Amino acid sequence: MAKFVYRMQNILELKRKMEDQEKIAYTMAANALKAEQDKLTALYVRRASYEKQLEEMMHGVIDLKRINQARNSINAMKSLIRDQMMNVRKAEKALDIERAKLDEVMKDRKTHEKLREKAFEVFKQDLKAEEVKEIDQLTSYTHSIPPEEE
Repeated sequence: MAKFVYRMQNILELKRKMEDQEKIAYTMAANALKAEQDKLTALYVRRASYEKQLEEMMHGVIDLKRINQARNSINAMKSLIRDQMMNVRKAEKALDIERAKLDEVMKDRKTHEKLREKAFEVFKQDLKAEEVKEIDQLTSYTHSIPPEEE
């Protein structure tokens, strides 16, 4: 029985490895985006606490120095939030780029797998044709021999 050997198997293996590498790069980009989003959330929480402190300062004994510090802190947080939003957008763009690369590599791998499947189908058809040919030869051989006389 013949064994199927795909002549471009090494290329298919290379495509699979490239896909694995792109999956890792995509995961790293997704993790970086998550980290940037977490930082942004933390900044929003911090700004909210400063705003709450400012609100409390306005109701109690008024200390202008502390109120100005609180306002400055809120303004500084707004600036940090804007910067962090830019970082989040950069991380989103990086993730989109990695997603596009991964999609491309996956398409390439699937193409090679389809080529392998087609080559395997051709191999099976050739094998079947060879078997039919052998059976035909065997039957024609047995029918061409005259029966032995007793």
